[in-house]
Amino acid sequence: MSGGLLVAGTTSDAGKSALTAGICRWLRRRGVSVAPFKAQNMSNNSAVVVGPDGRGGEIGRAQAMQAAACGLAPDLRFNPVLLKPGSDHASQVVLLGEAVDTVTAGNYRELRPRLAGTAYAALAELRAEYDVVICEGAGSPAEINLRAGDYVNMGLARHAGLPAIVVGDIDRGGVFASMFGTVALLDPADQALVAGFVINKFRGDLGLLRPGLDMLHRVTGRPTLGVLPWALDLWLDAEDSLAYGRVLGRPAAPRGTEWLDVAVVRLPRISNATDVEALATEPGVRVRLTIEPAELAAADLVVLPGSKSTVADLAWLRESGLADAVLAHAAAGKPLLSICGGFQMLSRAVHDPVESRQGSVPGLGLLPVEITFDPRKTVRRVAGTAAGDVPVHGYEIHHGQVSAADPGLPPLLRYADGTGEGARLGAVHGTHWHGAFESDAFRRRFLSEVAALAGRTGFKVAPDTSFAAARERTLDLLGDLVEEHLDTDALWRLIESGPPAGLPFIPPGAPKA
Repeated sequence: MSGGLLVAGTTSDAGKSALTAGICRWLRRRGVSVAPFKAQNMSNNSAVVVGPDGRGGEIGRAQAMQAAACGLAPDLRFNPVLLKPGSDHASQVVLLGEAVDTVTAGNYRELRPRLAGTAYAALAELRAEYDVVICEGAGSPAEINLRAGDYVNMGLARHAGLPAIVVGDIDRGGVFASMFGTVALLDPADQALVAGFVINKFRGDLGLLRPGLDMLHRVTGRPTLGVLPWALDLWLDAEDSLAYGRVLGRPAAPRGTEWLDVAVVRLPRISNATDVEALATEPGVRVRLTIEPAELAAADLVVLPGSKSTVADLAWLRESGLADAVLAHAAAGKPLLSICGGFQMLSRAVHDPVESRQGSVPGLGLLPVEITFDPRKTVRRVAGTAAGDVPVHGYEIHHGQVSAADPGLPPLLRYADGTGEGARLGAVHGTHWHGAFESDAFRRRFLSEVAALAGRTGFKVAPDTSFAAARERTLDLLGDLVEEHLDTDALWRLIESGPPAGLPFIPPGAPKA
């Protein structure tokens, strides 16, 4: 068998990543050899994969999550092209895990044939190795201004002969119009591959929705394969949808008598913000993203997360008044955690001839280190210890390197060879390691120390919280939603046999691509 499917969406964040993962988990339960695929992703949330040559490479975090749903280790081919935006006009191009170029609107057209060829070759290899490959589209297939060079939505479906389903988020409103319009803006050959719809995030009486589903079927000739309900527990491994001020997850009641309040600065070019999701799995820990200086003042722990553009986000931090709030928080002796780009912002100086090319700029000066950007990007998985004996694992993705530090500055972590990493000065913590707080023992010790520093003596960590188990429960929930709420027989027929013949054309349609 060499089946496949494209999961397209009416918009970005319609639910493509989650639905793809759910279908992957459902197929795995059926004993199918299945792999995920996204030809091109645009995200600053990435995962580190060890490539065939032993070097670390990057793919979109969503594809790493989908790989876990398949029971697979992440593979660079699952997301052969990753664009990491560093500004409104330019993105770093990561090709099969390696940063190879910077793309702008001006040079993307010249680079696109190489990217498309790499993506098509990766998909062909995966289809030869696995029974089924579930492909995720990007944005919307009805972005007709981009159709001529598309290789991730209908361009991919046409190239590989894949049937497509379209998922829409009913919580946004206008789901029927967006589904009809998505099909109606495609040219006849593209429309012939779109075989059905899935509605996501429905809350309410399904009977009230039924007349709309029936009418959508009549006017498009395509059925709705299922309606997925709103699920509050689907929040781990978010890709780009973390909202300002949003509380992550559903924090469980504290084991002690007090809550721990964590405020994460929502940087404009935030990267790998999923670091803080591990903190949010702990009972009694309330984690929220914010751009309000006042919310930092009220927090027990402030987190400066990663950034794809350290110097630019540092300037924004100062302009927004958040830098002053961070400094005031630290001056009060309250705990501060900085990760990767956030760690670099706390230095005395950042020397950057690579990313921003602004030369030397002053940091916030909370840690006695200096950062120098290296043209070579550090991308690797790491393991070591904290506090002498607590095991920690994680990964690094950064150009900035610690080029100077005060003698005797205590490290926050240590590599397996005993070399120090990061820094700790009083209540201020910094590290280049992403994912460290997924290590349960380290997370518990860190939060216990934070609570003591913040004066939350009534806060107690839970001894049994497992981040890995929480992630696995999320993947199982996605599989359950697919099994319980989709027409899986119809879905299987599409995967095995392709789109049914004779699907009607919906005018006006786009000009033939």
